[in-house]
Amino acid sequence: MGRSTRAKMTVAALGMLLVLCGCEAFIPRDTQSLLVPRLQRSELFGLVAGFGTTFAGLPDLLAMLRRRSSVGMKPRMAAITGLFQIIWVEYGLLIASRPVVVWNTIAVLVNLLTVFAYLYFSRRERIAAGVRG
Repeated sequence: MGRSTRAKMTVAALGMLLVLCGCEAFIPRDTQSLLVPRLQRSELFGLVAGFGTTFAGLPDLLAMLRRRSSVGMKPRMAAITGLFQIIWVEYGLLIASRPVVVWNTIAVLVNLLTVFAYLYFSRRERIAAGVRG
């Protein structure tokens, strides 16, 4: 990295730090939701935000079920993600966050289904090919 680039990055970082230090008044305060008074605004925001990340693995599962084949699928990512989402569920329970618990529980199920579907279809394909395993 050149001297000029490093200097620009330093100035940009210091500028961002200065801007963020002056934004204390802009920090949103968590209040009751107007839509569902039993929930805090942060919980509703978390429920909406969690939707996208929870179902990110669903297209792979649906494609595998539609094709009825494990071709092109690698279950490792789903297995690793599912494992860490179990930890996220525990974290959500510890901090009493409904959105974290709800979405990560659903995501664990989606990832487990992906792994089990892969195992089912790959076993079926090996049997069809005449390979024992």
